[in-house]
Amino acid sequence: MAAYKGLSWAGFFMRLLIAVTLVFSTYNPSGWSYFHWVTDNPPNFDPIMALAGIVLIIGWVIFLRATGRSLGAFGLILAAAFFGALLWMLIDWDIVPAGSVTAITYIVLVIVSGILAIGISWSHVRRRMTGQVDVDEIEGDS
Repeated sequence: MAAYKGLSWAGFFMRLLIAVTLVFSTYNPSGWSYFHWVTDNPPNFDPIMALAGIVLIIGWVIFLRATGRSLGAFGLILAAAFFGALLWMLIDWDIVPAGSVTAITYIVLVIVSGILAIGISWSHVRRRMTGQVDVDEIEGDS
């Protein structure tokens, strides 16, 4: 049996970097995203746009499935509530201007990235905290 390597901070931040890349590549307020690329050129939709869209969908499916399986519905609700309350606190303390749609959009995109990174890393964290292992598939003794 192979030794358990665990999750390092570098491993978590790598997952976070990939999640940020996925989220901000899909949409961001700067205008440099897949969403803007496709919506600004609807008659010029070409195979490279289709391929890029498929790659983004693959990334979203991987992250959403892993996050959904490891956190579950209740965990996703708790994560969204935690980050929502944190954003509310930042707005209430006038750290983030409530009238700035762009600032709030960037923060929400970072929050989504954070939830995806936590979700894809959560099985490692749970194993380290409790010693329990998450198993999606069990092979039979055929």
